[in-house]
Amino acid sequence: MEAHHSTTLGVLLAAGSGTRFSGPQHKLLSHIDGHSIISRSLSAMTGSDLDGFIVVSGALDLSNHIGDVEVVHNPDWKTGQRSSVITAVKFARSHGYDAIVVGLADQPFLTSEAWSNVASSTAPIAIAAYNGTRGNPVRLHSSVWDMFEDLDADPDAGARSLIHLHPELVREVACEGNSADIDTTEDLDTWT
Repeated sequence: MEAHHSTTLGVLLAAGSGTRFSGPQHKLLSHIDGHSIISRSLSAMTGSDLDGFIVVSGALDLSNHIGDVEVVHNPDWKTGQRSSVITAVKFARSHGYDAIVVGLADQPFLTSEAWSNVASSTAPIAIAAYNGTRGNPVRLHSSVWDMFEDLDADPDAGARSLIHLHPELVREVACEGNSADIDTTEDLDTWT
């Protein structure tokens, strides 16, 4: 009898408006080492060995910036990150995935290995850890999706509320790299 192969969807959250960034364009379109932040983040995700990939959009039309990766629009993006994770869960459920691995598009220093390592965890919730500090990406197995959707939680907390309420379901996965995000022009200046 053949073992069941779990299928995992890579999810890049790119729905926010980036209001804290005061540059001439949306922060995801700004460049580090000649590549846009969105393209760096996307390359890390799609370079992993996950079974499928989506980008959850909202404020920004990303169709000209992400190649052939499917864009799933979150109509409730203004309500915060939680709605984008719910959008991803709904997509994953309707397409038969067993787990999602979620990363943020404004974290251009995540590696493909971090995506793959977190995806390979068998814990219901797996979190990348960089030198003992939790970061992204985060894996949510389908066994916790209903629990996540049913939480009355901070709309901008993403999966953090679920993680805090159920530490027994969480496993940290040691990763190389850096989960620093680019929220402001000062953040960008640090890396350029």
